[in-house]
Amino acid sequence: MSPISSGEEARRTRRTKGAVVEGLAEEALRTRRFPGIAFRGSDWNRRPWVIGTALDVWEIVAAARAYGTPGEMAAATDLTEPQIRVALAYYAEFAAEIDGAIADNERPLAEFQRQHPTVDTIAAGD
Repeated sequence: MSPISSGEEARRTRRTKGAVVEGLAEEALRTRRFPGIAFRGSDWNRRPWVIGTALDVWEIVAAARAYGTPGEMAAATDLTEPQIRVALAYYAEFAAEIDGAIADNERPLAEFQRQHPTVDTIAAGD
């Protein structure tokens, strides 16, 4: 099997070759700057997650708000202190991006149902 070229990726994602290369370079720079962070998700919804966990950065940051320190959070969860610290360090640099993901998760159920009328939802207590 031959490697995928940037041209093939551009055709697959319906983006320009330059946009593909720029996106890949941005992710590579972020993973180099924040070892332990990787990216996943669809082409239009890439999101940072912490390697060794099943959690996106926004999920760790949102949970960290309930704890005093990364050490306290590590003691109360299955996360390690380094995993928590790398998520918080990433957040310090890209706060608007992570705050946006947290806000998307916290939107009211009625708003979600209005935006996605074909998705079945189950309210708490059902």
